[in-house]
Amino acid sequence: MKSRIGVGMIGFGTVGTGVAKILLGNAAVIQRRVGVPVELVRIADLDTTRDRGVRLSPGLLTADAKAVLEDPAVDIVLELIGGYDTAKRVILDALARGKHVVTANKALLAVHGEEIFEAASRHRLDLGFEASVGGGIPVIRALTEGLAANTILSIYGIINGTSNYILSRMTREGHGFQEVLAEAQKAGYAEADPTFDVAGIDSAHKLSIMVSLAYGTPVNVKEIYTEGITRLSPLDVAYAKEFGYTIKLLGIAKFSDGEIEARVHPTMIPTGSPVAGVEGVYNAIQLVGDAVNDIVLYGQGAGSMPTGSAVVSDVIDIARNVLLGAAGRVPPASFQREQRRPLRIRSMEEITSLYYLRFMVLDRPGVLSQIAGVLGRQGISISSVLQKGRKEGQTVPVVIMTHTARERLVQAALHEIDRMPFISEPTTLIRVEGPDEGAGE
Repeated sequence: MKSRIGVGMIGFGTVGTGVAKILLGNAAVIQRRVGVPVELVRIADLDTTRDRGVRLSPGLLTADAKAVLEDPAVDIVLELIGGYDTAKRVILDALARGKHVVTANKALLAVHGEEIFEAASRHRLDLGFEASVGGGIPVIRALTEGLAANTILSIYGIINGTSNYILSRMTREGHGFQEVLAEAQKAGYAEADPTFDVAGIDSAHKLSIMVSLAYGTPVNVKEIYTEGITRLSPLDVAYAKEFGYTIKLLGIAKFSDGEIEARVHPTMIPTGSPVAGVEGVYNAIQLVGDAVNDIVLYGQGAGSMPTGSAVVSDVIDIARNVLLGAAGRVPPASFQREQRRPLRIRSMEEITSLYYLRFMVLDRPGVLSQIAGVLGRQGISISSVLQKGRKEGQTVPVVIMTHTARERLVQAALHEIDRMPFISEPTTLIRVEGPDEGAGE
């Protein structure tokens, strides 16, 4: 049996620093859990001079990634550089050299996951990526092992801390999106270019990974409908409160009749639901299994130490497998390779939902009846209407909540309504997740 497990790390940024602190600071407890020392034997990063607050042995840090990949003392390679091309080459090269791999790279797995999963299976090596979704939240292991006996009926996830921080502030303080975004950037909660976060792209990457693991199917991230939070206004946040809802950016997946819904968009959810109360940069993922019913996982979705914790959890898992000669015990993509099957992802126009619709209209007689008439002709049933005050001749909001309706019918109705002369701006649509007694067609 091996007397130690050697770890080589490529990328020594925020996450890498957290990993190093945990491997060095918790070395004793990790050894007790694994049975032999798990040692950080080589680190590669282009910046070899910056003080990261970690005391390393002389010669441990190099600017040459090949020094990590070629070192015979390295059993497990950690890819923590991010991005696509270089990271992909590092992972495939490490696997080809017979080294197990751990990565936190959700964007890479969302786009090139199938190729990487196949390579790990072909080489009979382990691939860990717990840190790719939810930071320190163990959702990957929940899907691949803890809930393996279940058919996963649905996934509801707050899986981007930046967007959740912005929406929490908008809900609590009534401020507008741009104002809160600027404050988030100043506080370090949002990047200088926040597009991946606020446009929902980061959430779509993470959702595609969870869908792939939950349902044993390849997922093209381009098939996931993705809508961000940039168009939300304080007015909609306030109306949501009046109706008893909270707006969150959710990654949503549902499984029925052998097909999958997979979408990311702002969603109104009942204020009393477990996910609605999650604020700030925290993440929460609600999984519904046919045997376990609801499970909610909650915690810090990013950051040096939480994400580093997830990376090291994979290192420990793989180290145990190495010592027992049990690599590949859990397939990289959760299902056995030959049992993964393409499942159809429904187009957005096929989904059904409840809808919040805010119309900005000229206040004059007959407006509401004309809007209701168009909705009625599309078979869309109105649950409630809210119109505050009268300002004849001026623009006022009219808010309608629908019963369950089909997306394509709602979009067809809005296309007609938005062309009417009394409509002053495009209608705001927010999908609503909650109980409803009817089913729309």
